[in-house]
Amino acid sequence: MVAQMQPVLDVDDAPTSARAMNRSTPRRRRTRFGPTSALRLITLYGFAVFCLVPLLWLVLAPSKDNAELMATPLSFGSFERYALAWQHLADYDSGVIFLWMANSVLYAVVPLVISVAISLLAAYALATMRFAGRKVILLTTLLAIVLPATALVLPLFLELNTFGLINTAASVILPAAFFPFGVYLAFVFFSTSMPKELLEAARIDGCNEVGVFWRIALPLSKPVIGLLAFFSFVANWNNYFLPYVMLTDSTMFNLPVGLGTLIASTPALNPSAGGTFLPIHMAEAAMAGLIVVVPVAILFLFFQRFLIRGILSGSTKG
Repeated sequence: MVAQMQPVLDVDDAPTSARAMNRSTPRRRRTRFGPTSALRLITLYGFAVFCLVPLLWLVLAPSKDNAELMATPLSFGSFERYALAWQHLADYDSGVIFLWMANSVLYAVVPLVISVAISLLAAYALATMRFAGRKVILLTTLLAIVLPATALVLPLFLELNTFGLINTAASVILPAAFFPFGVYLAFVFFSTSMPKELLEAARIDGCNEVGVFWRIALPLSKPVIGLLAFFSFVANWNNYFLPYVMLTDSTMFNLPVGLGTLIASTPALNPSAGGTFLPIHMAEAAMAGLIVVVPVAILFLFFQRFLIRGILSGSTKG
């Protein structure tokens, strides 16, 4: 009988492909925790605490009265205090806070639609067309971005007063619709991330510029649309200076201006204010702050995916 010899494989006889696979497998690199890493973590956590503590106070403050708030500022009180603080705000000046909320939505949404539409159209023309005065318009847009808003208050006031628009919704909506940062942001997107070959193919197929923009450019610009909408909404929702200058009727105020007048007229928060006592304390002021912050936070969570895509849309070309 012939014994069958079983081959014995030594480690050195392993296939070269297996060795190559082992060499190509990346080894997990161990991170060294040194003084530099410790300093970096301390700095990051320090900034996180610096930003989160005021927000935590804002959420917890309406649950306590003034005495509890001063004694234990970062503790939870009761849910009944939330309802009481809201009731005091709702009763202030016959429920004028509901008018302020409606005005804030109007002053934020209408300029958003106008500014996004104008920004996309202007940026598409600046990025894809060559015409006289193009560089001048781009330079003017950049200058308008860095120009302080306070420098435009007097010219805007005189201009709107000439047309009799002071103390109207148009006096806030029209200046807020002017959004040069959105024009420049969309211009960067169309210049870097929009495939030029796709636009040329649409033109060769007989599509005019309106059709190219509507059927090609607009569907591909959803990330930057979300980014523009978020920035415009936040800027208009938190706008204080423009409504404060243009509006005199308290029923036309938005939330930032209205809550500013509420705090200024309450002796509990402003000792120099006279008049009768109002049930508006720190808890009510914190509740008012939540009313302003919560819509922006909800919008950020809803548009988070579009914001990340919009921010990174111009980082790579093609």
